[in-house]
Amino acid sequence: MTFAPTNAVVWTEIRVRDLHKATAFYAQLLQNEMTITTDMGPQPMAVFSYAGDPGISGHLIEGTPAPAGTGNIVHLHVPDTLEATRARLIAAGGTVQSPDIEIPPGSYFYAADPDGNTIGLFQYKD
Repeated sequence: MTFAPTNAVVWTEIRVRDLHKATAFYAQLLQNEMTITTDMGPQPMAVFSYAGDPGISGHLIEGTPAPAGTGNIVHLHVPDTLEATRARLIAAGGTVQSPDIEIPPGSYFYAADPDGNTIGLFQYKD
């Protein structure tokens, strides 16, 4: 028997050294309202905004990130173009790690947040 859920990913966590600084970075990068809460678990976290209930999303949590280039990669939906997102990424202290990569549903590029976490920044095709 094969299990095939509607969505394979349920939730993600990105470990960051300083929750307040990382929340500001991701809020600026994604043009997303992010606030730190203790309502969703035993530790403070900052949840990525999402539409729908239940929604598939994730959060930032204070901890020790994996060494640069070794952890899981979370791909995040950008609010506009990859070009505009790249500019915000650099302005906020992140680094670009790849050129744009095109796949059938859209395009993305790899980047690193200030903690060294590799992330994918994804734009769907219109």
